[in-house]
Amino acid sequence: MMDFSFFNPTRVLFGRTALSQMTALVPAGARILILYGGGSVVRNGTLARVQAALDGYEIHEFGGIEPNPSFEKLMEAVTLVREQDISFLIALGGGSVIDGAKFVAAAVYYDGDPWDILLTRGNRIQAALPLAAIPTLPATGSEMNGTSVITRTEFSAKRVFKSEHVFPVLAVLDPTLTFTLPPRQVANGIVDAFVHVLEQYLTYPVDAPVQDRFAEGLLRVLLDVADKNLAEPENYDARASLMWAATLALNGLIGSGVPQDWSSHLIGHELTALYGLDHARTLAVILPAMLSVRKSEKHAKLLQYAERIWNLHTGSENERIDKALSHTRAFFSRLGLETGLSDYGLGRNAIDSLLASLRQAHGNDYALGEKQTVSSELARAVLEASL
Repeated sequence: MMDFSFFNPTRVLFGRTALSQMTALVPAGARILILYGGGSVVRNGTLARVQAALDGYEIHEFGGIEPNPSFEKLMEAVTLVREQDISFLIALGGGSVIDGAKFVAAAVYYDGDPWDILLTRGNRIQAALPLAAIPTLPATGSEMNGTSVITRTEFSAKRVFKSEHVFPVLAVLDPTLTFTLPPRQVANGIVDAFVHVLEQYLTYPVDAPVQDRFAEGLLRVLLDVADKNLAEPENYDARASLMWAATLALNGLIGSGVPQDWSSHLIGHELTALYGLDHARTLAVILPAMLSVRKSEKHAKLLQYAERIWNLHTGSENERIDKALSHTRAFFSRLGLETGLSDYGLGRNAIDSLLASLRQAHGNDYALGEKQTVSSELARAVLEASL
């Protein structure tokens, strides 16, 4: 295992009583802005529950953050924070709301054009407002990391930034807040978390048995609870397992000391930016194709994945790997996620646009992946295999 350091300052409250414990960790006298999305938290009473838990605080609200949070909308929130002298942010919603709140937290103090936060991947952030995250969708793990993905609508650009300054100081994880989610969003969340683990696991061996077994445990939990989460949306134990697995999938721990890929995510971001596909659904399309195209490069870990996750122990090594990839596609399909670009009405004519968008985002000579082997040529092969 490589040398590494692990940093995560987030305090976690988990369970049915998490909301009631929250005020002990929110600064006294804080002027709070609650950020949320399209309004489901208003309709289902979640916002009212949070407000009740914060009785005695001065609370402001900002709604309408999109499923792919836009720079344009978030800058409205930045203006509100400055006008109202907000001192504490609470992100109430899915990963997009939490990602958006991270941008707001950083942009408020940023000296310069806030879009530079994205262009410099967060490297110039010096300070941010404190942020608490109350996720209502188990998926992205954004409640316990310093990463954010933001879209600039006018440019059709989707960019990532990271900073230790935007780690949520508090994550309030109450599985009951997710009971009213539509099945589509639950399925998306399962796939999102599953692929987060695979991006950190399916690389190459570095003698890291602890990280491997931790990642494999999360994959097995997600496989074990997926169907129950869709069939029994108010099954607390199943939803709690999903929520905690999704958080641990991307809080930095399983990726510490091991190589990480993320090329499927970066190609998927361009699919979302150009064609509006749900993030998880881009992953269900791109990841299996990526693994298939790079099968030789990832042979050792793919074989381990086949044996330890899918219990494939007979046949040749290549046969086992092919079956594991087939099982992965079937898992995504069973949850209702398509695994081909053609399922979304996209054909070969979309490939050039996607490649151009990747070059704009990462430079003409980009080299993505754990070994920087995903060039424009290889990305084309992946997209062709995704059709």
